[in-house]
Amino acid sequence: MPTIFERLHAGELPCARVYTDEHVFAFMDAGQVNDGHVIVASIRPYETLMDADEETAAAMMRAARRIAIAVEREFAADGVTILQANRVAGWQTVPHLHLHVLPRRQGDAVTLGWPRRDPPFEALQAMAARIRV
Repeated sequence: MPTIFERLHAGELPCARVYTDEHVFAFMDAGQVNDGHVIVASIRPYETLMDADEETAAAMMRAARRIAIAVEREFAADGVTILQANRVAGWQTVPHLHLHVLPRRQGDAVTLGWPRRDPPFEALQAMAARIRV
C-alpha cells in the first residue's frame, strides 16, 4: 500500500508543491505549525534516513537549505528549525523519509526539548569509538 507521500507525489491527493527534483519533492504541510511550514520527502519510499541512499539523503538537505532560505525571507521568520525523525521512538509519524522546514518566531510556543545527562568526557570518548566511521 502506498504511503501518503507517494500518493501526494503521484497526484492522487492534492498538495501545495514548492520543489521537485529527481530525488525529493517538497510541499506545504497541511498542519501548519507556523505559516511557511514545508515537508521535504523522498520520492522513493524509504522508511528512514538510514534506509536511503546517500544521493537521496544529500538531496534532502540541499532542498531543505534552499527552502529554508526562501521560507525565512518570505515569512520573515526569526529562525528555522529543520527536523528529521526516524521510527516511532524517534518521533517519526509517517513511515516515509521526510523532514520538516519549520519557520520559527520568538515566543511561538513550539517546543523541542530533552533532558541532558552530561556524561563524563571518558564516556563520550568510549561512545565515539563505538560508532567512528
